[in-house]
Amino acid sequence: MFKRTLSDIIESKINKGKAIILIGPRQVGKTTLIKAIIKTKEHLFLDGDDPTVRNVLNNPNTEQIKSIIGSNKIVFIDEAQRIEGIGLTLKIITDQLKDVQLFVSGSSSFDLSSALNEPLTGRKWEYELYPISWEEFEDKHGFLVAEQQLENRLLFGFYPDILNHSGEEKELLKQLVNSYLYRDILAYSNIRKPEVLEKLVQALALQLGNEVNYNELAQIIGIDKNTVSNYIDILEKGYVIFKLNSFSRNLRNEIKKNKKIYFYDNGVRNMILGNFNPLSLRQDTGALWENFLISERLKQNTYKNTNAKMYFWRTKQQQEVDLVEEKNGIITGFEFKWNAKKKLRLPKTFVNEYQANEFIIDRANFRKFTTI
Repeated sequence: MFKRTLSDIIESKINKGKAIILIGPRQVGKTTLIKAIIKTKEHLFLDGDDPTVRNVLNNPNTEQIKSIIGSNKIVFIDEAQRIEGIGLTLKIITDQLKDVQLFVSGSSSFDLSSALNEPLTGRKWEYELYPISWEEFEDKHGFLVAEQQLENRLLFGFYPDILNHSGEEKELLKQLVNSYLYRDILAYSNIRKPEVLEKLVQALALQLGNEVNYNELAQIIGIDKNTVSNYIDILEKGYVIFKLNSFSRNLRNEIKKNKKIYFYDNGVRNMILGNFNPLSLRQDTGALWENFLISERLKQNTYKNTNAKMYFWRTKQQQEVDLVEEKNGIITGFEFKWNAKKKLRLPKTFVNEYQANEFIIDRANFRKFTTI
């Protein structure tokens, strides 16, 4: 089992009078993490995938909830998004049963976040869990093994099941993509044209690391721009992709509206394209490296609550910075290179205009960048 960065953070919030909510993609270890935290404590486990549990927790009154929980002081409701009206049920528990510590997990932000936000305002600690981070991976296996595994991680990603079953990566990723990406997301979002979603995801995978133009995507796929925007929002809520907006403040020639889209996991991206060729035979090694680094930075910024905002920067003259972070008024630019050349620098226009710090991240120094 991997020691998760969030473990100590969540433990520090126990018995502080609020529900602890953990959301994220399927199969990233949410249930495993919470069970590990409460394993030595007596608790009640309620599985939202169980039809009986769903019926019992569907809009119960206070007395019914008390009889369900009994004398348990710790309650863990797993896959809570499957339970209708779960927000009000959780509100009753947190308001009426002050001595009960409530843990809740959910596999997407489709229903759970919207169901919880209003009823649990001021009553919850909410955290997002992603696939295993590089820091968690290296902490478990050590520097040497992690270094030897770097290429495999760029190809197959960091889902726990993938890491724990070496040699079966392609089969497991295929099951993950087919079940989670296509079955679950289609079910949650009521998308009527699954073939359009598939084409869109493939187009986004091919444009990894490039700016994405919704009008161009609409033309490629044969749908309208609004549908593209809607489907991309659905993929975001399903924890398949995330967006970076362009950073701009002062220069007239800065690109201000375009976006870049990245995948939370390299393995999912490569499975969508069916391409697991070694890096020596690929044309997209730079894009895989960029996706890996930016997704790792996102994990760190989220887990460690750095309050750093993430962007990319580009001008109409094609000057660019792969990642721009704004933190406490300080601007830092990062350029990612699989094999960096000496004396490589960020554009002077960017550095001078924003008095920015600059870093080139390559294979030699990426560890510090991915562990903050």
